[in-house]
Amino acid sequence: MGTVPSALKHCLSYQHLLKEQPWIGEPVPPPQPGQESQTSGLPEYIKIVEVGPRDGLQNEKVIVPTDIKIELINRLSKTGLSAIEVTSFVSSKWVPQMADHNEVMRGIERHPGVRYPVLTPNLQGFHNAIAAGATEVSVFGAASESFSKMNINCSIEESIEKFEEVVKSARNMNIPVRGYVSCALGCPYEGNIIPAKVAEVSKRLYSMGCYEISLGDTIGVGTPGSMKRMLEAVMKEIPLSALAVHCHDTYGQALANILTAIQEYQWKAVKMKACKRKECSLPVPEGMRINYAIVHIPILLLPNPFTNSASVALFPVGVAD
Repeated sequence: MGTVPSALKHCLSYQHLLKEQPWIGEPVPPPQPGQESQTSGLPEYIKIVEVGPRDGLQNEKVIVPTDIKIELINRLSKTGLSAIEVTSFVSSKWVPQMADHNEVMRGIERHPGVRYPVLTPNLQGFHNAIAAGATEVSVFGAASESFSKMNINCSIEESIEKFEEVVKSARNMNIPVRGYVSCALGCPYEGNIIPAKVAEVSKRLYSMGCYEISLGDTIGVGTPGSMKRMLEAVMKEIPLSALAVHCHDTYGQALANILTAIQEYQWKAVKMKACKRKECSLPVPEGMRINYAIVHIPILLLPNPFTNSASVALFPVGVAD
């Protein structure tokens, strides 16, 4: 195995926490008549889509060796996760960290019951992904015109046309497609994004055939209030069962936003990352963390963790300091 870059450090696991502080995991007595349970409003099951190997690593300045990426994915596969986004089939000119996508796809151990989607921005990327063994793909759109042009070099309308080509080809091959909507709670170039725009882009992705739409707080400026308003708008256009959230922690609001989505809307899908990072290509304040670590989610759910929640004991991932 190659040398682990200094940017990657060990994240303490949920099991480690319970070992050191066993009282945290003790059952809580049922509420007395007339009292509400502290977990009322929470679903019994939550799906975590782990995107650390792709989104968590793609902007790291130090190129992570392929064998490190493969081992990370293999270890994640053993934690109980049902979906791990492993890489991106984009141009190595624009995202050098993902240049080894073919090697990663062919090197990972695939576990029964675990899906391994990859990001495919266009039809060429889709065909390359399928040739490398992908069985599920994702397309990446935006609710901000400026962000779309800066990030994928086309307008929102042009991006939708590209995604329609990908989704059409995927459906002909029975390949499921997830859709992303970035800047759902704010844009680094335009500032505030109105919920109606997020709903519009989400509806178009869902209508073309994306089975799930992930709503991303790309620069981490969302709050529980803005999260609630955005979700209310989107849910008028798309079934709740087809939605997921993707929260960044730039200003320390990721956990609050995740909890808002779960409590208010009984969410069943939360996109998370094993990796946190300081280095980011987005125009956020220098040195600020942007990704949120998956290891915190089981702790959020204590003392009554969701059934089938991931057992998160991770290989070196995440910027700890």
